[in-house]
Amino acid sequence: MLLLLFLCNFLFVVEAAPDADEVKYLPGLAKQPSFKQYSGYLSVAHGKHLHYWFVESQSKPASDPVVLWLNGGPGCSSLDGLLTEHGPFLIQDDGVTLEYNKYSWNQIANVLYLESPAGVGFSYSDDGNYKTNDTEVSMNNYLALKEFFRLFPEFRIYIPTLAERVMEDSKLNLQGIAVGNGMSSYEMNDNSLVYFAYYHGLLGSQLWADLQSYCCSDGKCNFYNTQTQTALTASGHCDSSGLNMYNLYAPCPGGIGRSLSVEGGQLIIRDLGNIFAQQKRTQMGTRWKLRGLTSLHLSVRLDPPCTNSTPSNLYLNNAYVKSALHISPKALDWAICSAEVNLNYRRLYMDVKKQYLKLLGALKYRILVYNGDVDMACNFMGDEWFVESLNQQVQVQRRPWVYDDVDGRQVGGFIKEFDNIAFLTVKGSGHMVPTDKPIAAYAMFYRFIKKQPY
Repeated sequence: MLLLLFLCNFLFVVEAAPDADEVKYLPGLAKQPSFKQYSGYLSVAHGKHLHYWFVESQSKPASDPVVLWLNGGPGCSSLDGLLTEHGPFLIQDDGVTLEYNKYSWNQIANVLYLESPAGVGFSYSDDGNYKTNDTEVSMNNYLALKEFFRLFPEFRIYIPTLAERVMEDSKLNLQGIAVGNGMSSYEMNDNSLVYFAYYHGLLGSQLWADLQSYCCSDGKCNFYNTQTQTALTASGHCDSSGLNMYNLYAPCPGGIGRSLSVEGGQLIIRDLGNIFAQQKRTQMGTRWKLRGLTSLHLSVRLDPPCTNSTPSNLYLNNAYVKSALHISPKALDWAICSAEVNLNYRRLYMDVKKQYLKLLGALKYRILVYNGDVDMACNFMGDEWFVESLNQQVQVQRRPWVYDDVDGRQVGGFIKEFDNIAFLTVKGSGHMVPTDKPIAAYAMFYRFIKKQPY
């Protein structure tokens, strides 16, 4: 699951937002918000309709920036980011009640949550075809942005692939991009994961010695495309140990279960993540079989392991909530992730180095790559290696960054700054940084938006 963020600057024009999309009353709140919010659809190419939920800034909506938030997967809903991470209100365990979030990111920015691609959340396609790829998704997200600013002309303006496309359109005033716990390079992520696992006590000394023997030579290790049974065994240890892959030190909600099960007529697929490339290839045979099952018109969803999406499912599939959000009757029931989109998604890029270098070459965008340091799905070492591989001039050597919370000044993690790009870790956080460390995440976001030193 990739958490991806794009920043677009604001330009005021005297026209009104679409009144029909305004959310006048949101169920679950004891008191309706003072800021405006909108929910509806942005129509893009080939009969695809992407659902959006837009919350205006609680501070100065007419001058604060517009931020586009996208969850990854591919195939996971950005409403999870809104309702469980950094939105203005957070879903409670009862699946009915919303509570205001004192560390909401819309305190200082207008935030657009986009469910992408079609088939994710409440987004849908007229023809029911949800096969897609990196290039098509970035184009449709770009078209959705254009449509958003047509509907909201008072707010003129994916991550790396979308940002690359947006930077070429002068009408969209891109200011920066932040990618949280992203899959920057499959090879670096997989190679670094083995080190991460060993130094966190997940691999025994004998297995580690075998890995060094079979997969390393001349001081360099290749765990990414090795064909040895030892490497496969190590990957199995990482996957089947019952750990929470999104936060190594957090419990696993719901307990340890099987990786695949059928419950109540629904096929539930728990993707074990991006561990080894050869394991991905091995899984493809299984995935093709699963695609055959989707044709049986089962309601298919993908629940990431050790996550609990039941409260969000209950809330967003409530008829009164769907009415308040202007959800189309053509949309499927909401689910945190779509197995159909995930299984049919074609990855065109095994790394996004070209996109980053193009953005950095413009010498005008503020780029932040941040990682929770106990996430195993997209571990911090892989992204740190990736940023280092861009060979940018170092401006500030690696050092702690600090923030204030109720217990006083705290170390938030570590940061290294280069020309126009920074790599930052959030100490003790997993994959969903604003969920695990809301105060630190808000401090990080505030400094990014305000262009302040970290």
